[in-house]
Amino acid sequence: MNESVIVVQGLVKRFGEFISVDDVSFDVREGEVFGLLGSNGAGKTTTIRMLCGLLRPTSGSAQILGIDAAREPERLKRSIGYMTQRFSLYDDLTVGQNLRFFGGVYGLRGRAFDERRAWALETAGLEGKENLLTSSLPGGWKQRLALACALLHEPRVVFLDEPTGGVDPVSRRAFWQLIDSLAAAGVTLIVTTHYLDEAERCDRIALMHGGRIVAMGNVAELKEVFSGRAMLEVSCPRVLDAQTRLEDEQGILEVSAFGTTLHVVVEDAGAGSATIARSLSANGFDPHQIERIVPSLEDVFIHCIESEEAQRSAS
Repeated sequence: MNESVIVVQGLVKRFGEFISVDDVSFDVREGEVFGLLGSNGAGKTTTIRMLCGLLRPTSGSAQILGIDAAREPERLKRSIGYMTQRFSLYDDLTVGQNLRFFGGVYGLRGRAFDERRAWALETAGLEGKENLLTSSLPGGWKQRLALACALLHEPRVVFLDEPTGGVDPVSRRAFWQLIDSLAAAGVTLIVTTHYLDEAERCDRIALMHGGRIVAMGNVAELKEVFSGRAMLEVSCPRVLDAQTRLEDEQGILEVSAFGTTLHVVVEDAGAGSATIARSLSANGFDPHQIERIVPSLEDVFIHCIESEEAQRSAS
């Protein structure tokens, strides 16, 4: 098994009385694509900034390639790549000029820079675009350029903070192909995202909510939260009213609205279907269809958030 190149233990970050990151621990192996999945405000970006040595934790530790992120931030920055959530390159420079600027930041000169620039342009699919003004690039190309700049100095670990935000689906897919190729070459990547389809492309995922990791594992492991249970999709009118009606029925464990349908977790599929049909019909909802489905990552995410909220309310 590959060694862990990132080890995070008990990481906490407070801003006054507000706890942004709360006792976060995980490790990431060499060549792994590790996803931090969560909604806005979950603590993903704050976690990334602490791992990159840009923000000092209140407590806890983060070791990246054996370097303590809080104690040796400048040494760490020479060994990692970081692509920020917001596009942070210079719009008034060309593609080539941005690469040269960041090459200088990393101490690349002469032939070493020329070789790395050629590799970065090829890897990012920007060959022949060196003289284009950065401000004229489509969003997907800008993200590729930002990644190319983050890779110039051959970092073994790369942090990507919501790298495809505001990018069209075709560009998102192309960007993830780049991520996959980097991982295949042994680069370790941590990616923050709130896109569920992107999270499913990661080797492992940590689900974050309210500054905490509420679940962690690969997609199959995360779905084991529903082991021994069944999930039913119910099509019926007035789904929110129907949800309220079903929540108190015996044998029904969870009810969540998904657009015009309900996802209902039950102890037994057959008995659960009968209970749902009887309850809804008796109360004028007349279900159109009840069928068993395989839980999605979105189902897992909602389940974990609701469970976390229930625990916090009870404590």
